[in-house]
Amino acid sequence: MALPDLSPIPTAYSDCCLSLSFPLITHLASLLPQKPHFTLSIGSGSGLLEALITQNFPNVLVEGVEVNSSVNTYIAEQDMNVVTGTWDLSYRATQARAWMFVYPREPGLVGRYLETHGDGVETILWLGPRVDWGDYEGCFKRSGFEDVSLHEGEGIGVAEFEILIVVRRSSRLQ
Repeated sequence: MALPDLSPIPTAYSDCCLSLSFPLITHLASLLPQKPHFTLSIGSGSGLLEALITQNFPNVLVEGVEVNSSVNTYIAEQDMNVVTGTWDLSYRATQARAWMFVYPREPGLVGRYLETHGDGVETILWLGPRVDWGDYEGCFKRSGFEDVSLHEGEGIGVAEFEILIVVRRSSRLQ
C-alpha cells in the first residue's frame, strides 16, 4: 500500500492512532538506533508509522509486533512479529536496541516487557495522549530507567494533545 506524503503539521490518519508529521518522523529516526541494530514497535497496528520511518530513513529498521498479522498493512512481512495474545511478549524484545510503545493500551504489558526483557534495551519511546502518561510513568521508574525526558510541541511535530517520552537508562546503571 502506498504511504502518504507527510506535511509539517501533525495530521490524523485513519489507520494510525498517532498524529503524524514529517518533523515527527525525522525526530523519531534521530532517536532510534541505526542498522544493524533495530527498534521493536510493540503494538504496531497497521504499521504506518514504522513504514514511514523506514522508508524515509533507510538506515533505521523498525520491526512491528502485533497480535494479529492481518492488522499490518505497511510493514514488510519479514519485519512483522506476531504474538499469541495481548498478554504475550515478543522474543525479539531481547534483541532490540530500542522499543516504541505508541498509544499502548495497558500499563501492565509495558511493565511485563520491562521486567522480562528490559535489561538489554537502551532506549524506549512512548508516544500517546498527554493525559495517559501518568498511568505509565511508574512502570519505568520501578525498572531502573531514570533518564526520562518529555518531547513536545511543534518543534518535533506532535499534536498539541500528544507527547513523546524518551526513556533511557541512567548512565550509572549502564
